[in-house]
Amino acid sequence: MIAFRLNGQATTYDGDPAVSLLSYLRNDRHLTAAKDGCSGQAACGACLVELNGKACLACSTPMSKVTDGDVVTLEGLPETLRRTLGMAFVNRGAVQCGFCTPGFLMRAKVLLQTNPNPTREEVVKAVRPHLCRCTGYVKLVDAILDAATLLPEGNIPEPDDNPRLGSGWPKYGGYERAVGTRPFVNDIDAPGMAHGAIVFSEHPRARVLAIHTDEAADMPGVVRILTADDIPGERVLGLYAKDWPVYIKVGEVTRYIGDALACVVAETEAEARAAAACVKVDYEVLTPLLDMEEAETSPIHIHENGNILLDKTIRRGEPVDEALARCAFTAEATYRTQAVEHAFIEPEATLAVPEAGGVRLYVQSQGIWHDKTDIAALLHVPTPKVTVTLADSGGAFGGKEDFTCQPHAALAAYLLGRPVKVRLSRPESIRMHPKRHGMKLHYVIGCDEKGILQAAKVRIIADTGAYASAGGPVVTRTGTHATSAYHIPSVDVHVKAVFTNNLPAGAFRGFGVNQSNFAMECLIDELCEKGGFDRWQFRYDNAVAPGRMVTTGQVLGEGTALRETLLAVRDAFRSHPRAGIACAIKNSGIGNGIPEPCDCYLEVHPAPEQPAGARLVLHHGWTEMGQGINTVARQMLCEVAELGPDVAIDITASTEYGAFAGSTTASRGTFQLGHAVVNAARQLRGDLNKYGGRLDRLVGRFYKGHYDSAGQTSGQGAPGEIRNHVSYSFATHVVFMDEEGGIEKIIAAHDSGRVVNRPLYEGQVQGGVVMGMGYALTESIPVKGGYLTSGKLNACGLLRSVDVPEIEVIAVEVPDPEGPCGAKGIGEIACIPTAPAIVNALYLVDGVRRRELPVRKKR
Repeated sequence: MIAFRLNGQATTYDGDPAVSLLSYLRNDRHLTAAKDGCSGQAACGACLVELNGKACLACSTPMSKVTDGDVVTLEGLPETLRRTLGMAFVNRGAVQCGFCTPGFLMRAKVLLQTNPNPTREEVVKAVRPHLCRCTGYVKLVDAILDAATLLPEGNIPEPDDNPRLGSGWPKYGGYERAVGTRPFVNDIDAPGMAHGAIVFSEHPRARVLAIHTDEAADMPGVVRILTADDIPGERVLGLYAKDWPVYIKVGEVTRYIGDALACVVAETEAEARAAAACVKVDYEVLTPLLDMEEAETSPIHIHENGNILLDKTIRRGEPVDEALARCAFTAEATYRTQAVEHAFIEPEATLAVPEAGGVRLYVQSQGIWHDKTDIAALLHVPTPKVTVTLADSGGAFGGKEDFTCQPHAALAAYLLGRPVKVRLSRPESIRMHPKRHGMKLHYVIGCDEKGILQAAKVRIIADTGAYASAGGPVVTRTGTHATSAYHIPSVDVHVKAVFTNNLPAGAFRGFGVNQSNFAMECLIDELCEKGGFDRWQFRYDNAVAPGRMVTTGQVLGEGTALRETLLAVRDAFRSHPRAGIACAIKNSGIGNGIPEPCDCYLEVHPAPEQPAGARLVLHHGWTEMGQGINTVARQMLCEVAELGPDVAIDITASTEYGAFAGSTTASRGTFQLGHAVVNAARQLRGDLNKYGGRLDRLVGRFYKGHYDSAGQTSGQGAPGEIRNHVSYSFATHVVFMDEEGGIEKIIAAHDSGRVVNRPLYEGQVQGGVVMGMGYALTESIPVKGGYLTSGKLNACGLLRSVDVPEIEVIAVEVPDPEGPCGAKGIGEIACIPTAPAIVNALYLVDGVRRRELPVRKKR
């Protein structure tokens, strides 16, 4: 018997003393503010609680260590203290996905009770044990410093009450995320819920000869073991190509170590995992195909149609070799980039609940409508029999577009007639979901004697791993953005995506543009050195602008403000002896002729307790994963409908209400949903004008907002004949290095149209900059021979608070004429120019050209 105090109350525990404190808090006491982000690795800090007045990582603390102790969780803080800390984070824009935020709040509490007036350096050091993949740490540190000032005053900070665009109106649901009361999937339980654990392939390439489940089936708590034979409908699913089996069948060959062979369903997660470890599989182990260049011609075929997923050429202008031959200066180099882990702090999870003839899923995915369609196909039920509801997603960055847990939970719940939750541990998450593409990029570029670019010849091959995922569109985007944000008359680009037995590669923030931008921007510096050109002036002279064209030949219009971002950093860049610089372009929207319809529904509900006498409910189909899509929707609704902060607005994302949307990807959420919301808001405003501005007189009204960014074309063509994308965002990053190669400061100037929410905008850019830093310096996947050498977050090279320099964000607000309220996407481009800017700055330190990422190993 272990006796201790929990949140001020005497408590006893008589279970296994080796069980973690986190497991006890979440599973036995249902205190879910502390999150499980790293599966006991003590790597992420999301589980932080207080034990005997000190910070304690609950995931790695056994219950035996709690004897006679005093445990305090975020739920146990005095309300005034919790409110002050939470609102300090909200007001600073320090809450993005919110999964890691409760851990930071507890860290702030422990720090400030012993050091009530810390310096910035002391706060940065204190939060070092915590990982945040969204914010870049800057606003988290700012928030703790704000709290240090507020707590002695005893005043709870007031939020910005201006709902209009450009303000710091609090993030929708931000406070609830900060204090851990807004549930993620793994915080949700259902009566009678069972748990599933997936059995993965032990080898990247092996023929499955037999799957032995008898021993596992006899273990305590086991309800059923699912295999391929249990699927009533389609077994093979996928984002853009149906090539990814939910389960590998006996007799088939595995394609990577994340292939699922079975799923054990048991009464508890511990029982499911114990039994899954006892499922035995007989294999004929085969030699894996791991080299993407070898895979082009190998007799080993990963898929029946061979190993080439994509082979695409973009060619325009005069023959590129002739154009290069006439150039006064040319530069040529080959670059290599690595595969990278998304490292969202919330691992994947799905809860499936059976409903009449179908299932309801609670997910964190980036595409609830895609989930709905494919789960219906898997179960062989009509699509209306599947409902998918979004719980908040604890970060995603493209890594939650593909299926992981969804089909396993849905199948189990459907067959068993009871709720089933399936979640991945951190090692399983790293093992299963697709990564950023590793690529080899060969570039030749040339300019005339005045430094005006004339030609670019580009050859790129990408390792797309075991399955298609989003690899085709990703590598296509690498090609369409291959010459960065510069006007070049003659272009010849060839991109290829190749299957291997490596971990799949798919969508990741930047969507293939990070790789080509790294190569192009580094080679521009080399060309400038050869020709003696000023690096800033060269970029300014060649930058896209209204009337100039991008790689594909699309001629850009008003709202193209790359040159304005360059002007914003010019003086600072020229003031420092070791300043690296890089520009970038990124599309908003999928484009290329693909329809992108988006609906939202706005309802007026009675609410006599509200100042307006009514409340609004907005239904949409987009994923809130930290980027703030719900906040954007709410502020645009208020802006266009002229609503005040006193109007209550609830927002839901579920297929239940019929508001269709595609995957939350391609920096298009603000653009797509924004337009739909503006459409609905104008209808609401019209009715408010008719009824004297009285919202309560509109109770029962329903407004549909719709947008479809039609009129775009696929492929390439003569300048002025094509329009691949409706909108683009632009950026320039500058990196200052000290004499030892340490980063002193980063300036990030962005043209993303009109700013919707200032703190969230800045936080998105800061988070993107730090993600770009990690990509440049330390991040990679710990893989050898097709096997993971480690399943730990710390092995992925992620940056922490102590690695982050000063980051200055400059918003270049040039409203996009086609954007909703003049806005466009910021999510992806924030991480694209950072890596080449860093590498270009490093050259000024030691004169070494670095052409392979990452340039440094993790400390």
